[in-house]
Amino acid sequence: MKKVTAFYIEGCPYCKQAREALKELCEGDEKYSSVEIEWVDENLHPEISERYDYYHVPSMFVDGVKVYEAHRGEKYEQCRENVKRVLEEALK
Repeated sequence: MKKVTAFYIEGCPYCKQAREALKELCEGDEKYSSVEIEWVDENLHPEISERYDYYHVPSMFVDGVKVYEAHRGEKYEQCRENVKRVLEEALK
């Protein structure tokens, strides 16, 4: 299993949406609960976030490879599908 690194900013509505999607996915399928996710607040840890190539949050990397980066106006269902894709990639 591969590690997920997820970047967020406190108070970001898209980051909140991603966490809600993650919770829903884990409750719906326990295999997703086994995925290790390191949440990094980019404002608190700029030394970590500057090593990754992304513009929007949340952004999720699996073993250092960007799998998901949110975009403005993203709806919950789009976010949920993207978070699921990240989890599936981590489980490979």
